[in-house]
Amino acid sequence: MKRMQAAVLRAADQPYSLEEVVLENLRPGEVRVKIVAAGMCHTDLWPRDQTEEFLPIIVGHEGSGIVDAVGPGVHGLEVGTHVVLSFAACRVCSACLGGHPAYCSKFNEFNFAGSYEDGTTSAHSVDGEPIKNRWFGQSSYAEYAVVDADNVVPVERDLPLELLAPLGCSVQTGAGAVLNEMALAPGQSIAVFGAGAVGLAAVMAAKLAGAKHIFVVDLHEERLRMAVDLGATQTILAGADTDVVGEIRKTCDGVDFSFETTSVTKVISESIAVLGLFGSAVLVGGGTGKLSVEPYELAGRKVTFVLEGSAVPRLFVPQLIGFWRAGQFPFDRMIETYGFDAINSAEADSLSGKTIKPVLVMNPSTVGVVQ
Repeated sequence: MKRMQAAVLRAADQPYSLEEVVLENLRPGEVRVKIVAAGMCHTDLWPRDQTEEFLPIIVGHEGSGIVDAVGPGVHGLEVGTHVVLSFAACRVCSACLGGHPAYCSKFNEFNFAGSYEDGTTSAHSVDGEPIKNRWFGQSSYAEYAVVDADNVVPVERDLPLELLAPLGCSVQTGAGAVLNEMALAPGQSIAVFGAGAVGLAAVMAAKLAGAKHIFVVDLHEERLRMAVDLGATQTILAGADTDVVGEIRKTCDGVDFSFETTSVTKVISESIAVLGLFGSAVLVGGGTGKLSVEPYELAGRKVTFVLEGSAVPRLFVPQLIGFWRAGQFPFDRMIETYGFDAINSAEADSLSGKTIKPVLVMNPSTVGVVQ
């Protein structure tokens, strides 16, 4: 067993509680990772919308760290390996075997339940109370995470782990939507709705792919300025009276692709209305927004919802790191680091829009962080 500090969510309307938690011994196929950093993603807010019976839970699903222990039956990973953690998948369904783990038949059970399939956990309080620690198969808001070996992406030891954490979900989702799902080609156009971490990752990927027009729509001027720095060719400050579709169509007769990250009903509709003939709208917003569209609007057009950038993490994360090393994908510019004990400040800054991508760092002395 292993004792550690973890950020436990015990009530939907309360801050995270930093507590001592006990991890049980590893099960077959698992590794224990000493977390160096963990990105904060809006999906981590989902447990706050659940009933109290769903709690307590440790969330966090953009972890990076160093393998600390290896369970029975694990091959290809050893203690000391530097890793990025990504989403969980069963690895045996038709989608997984076909190279599409993001569409695993058990994606929801493996990533959103917070527990093993039988309802058990491998974490508990010092008093023996079970604590869910399988959020996205990792629960990385803690000093250690128990992870299936298949969820782990080994990376080179010279890389800064505190910067790599967001690659496991938000950056992978945005960039993967453009490079994997859309396969955007040089000279094509894209409209990105929402300039958060996912949207800005898409902007960088679109620039990398050679897009001619990269429109970005957001409510925050500062984020739009960042979007321009990262490759946007035109930005639109959204507002109640803003004709987003009209502004985009002043430049081109509809875009080849749109990318919607907000899940706001009005914005979803706009992401379809801006499409040119044979255009595709890719939705990733994980909220409760509803799609409302007249059937004729889809004539010659497509709409799809993409999970995790349609990526295979062990292939795609190293590819993104390669682009970053080459100076072609500066995702680190979105990141602001926080000490682990500042987790509640990080969440507040993320919700307010002050920080695009908060990253919690377990050892603040190693990097400049917000305390």
